[in-house]
Amino acid sequence: MSSKVKPYKNSVLSKKEQVTNMFDTISKEYDSLNRIISFGIDVKWRKKVVDIVAKHHPETILDIATGTGDLAINLTKTNASKIIGLDISEGMLNVGRKKIAKKNLETTIEMVIGDSENLTFADNSFDAITVAFGIRNFENLEKGLSEILRVLKPNGIFVVLETSIPTKTPFKQGYKFYTKSILPIIGKLFSRDKLAYSYLCESASVFPYGEALNNILHKTGFTSAKALPQTFGVATIYKATKL
Repeated sequence: MSSKVKPYKNSVLSKKEQVTNMFDTISKEYDSLNRIISFGIDVKWRKKVVDIVAKHHPETILDIATGTGDLAINLTKTNASKIIGLDISEGMLNVGRKKIAKKNLETTIEMVIGDSENLTFADNSFDAITVAFGIRNFENLEKGLSEILRVLKPNGIFVVLETSIPTKTPFKQGYKFYTKSILPIIGKLFSRDKLAYSYLCESASVFPYGEALNNILHKTGFTSAKALPQTFGVATIYKATKL
């Protein structure tokens, strides 16, 4: 499981502490490197997440592992009255707050520091909850999912966007070569943290995806879990509900 994969193998810190330190370090370069690494396709994937959420006409949305707030900003298109972006990295949140201020969205989006596995919100607080490229960083996946289920309202929608591994030839081989050989080089050349992008690749390679993640969602208590592969399977959107 991805919980065993940590950014800094020689560190005695927990995965959660290591992930926090890692994202604090790369926060200022994160957006630009993401566009390079994904060839900008991640923008299209986030728009699809927004489209799914918008169909449920949410008033309140929680965006977990919000990072620099890209998805939280996009989610304003749902016309939700309140969006909370939560992350464990103050560095990432600070970058996001500046972006939100430039767009005059402070009255709609609130960026808060917090732990996805120990949410401080009351039961049944949100109409929709999203996580984009953050769920594999959870130290305890099922605990985090249980917390998300707890604060999601009945009939609420939970949407996850996460990397996955293509299953068909030649996309599977191409993905493996790109993630094993190219991404670490890009990280070493352009990132302040030389190990960060190696970790992100490794954690993606061992994280459960497709039906495996659907099964975990159902085990946690979600219903109607469905996986929607994107761009030959290099990413997958998952949607589930709460009874």
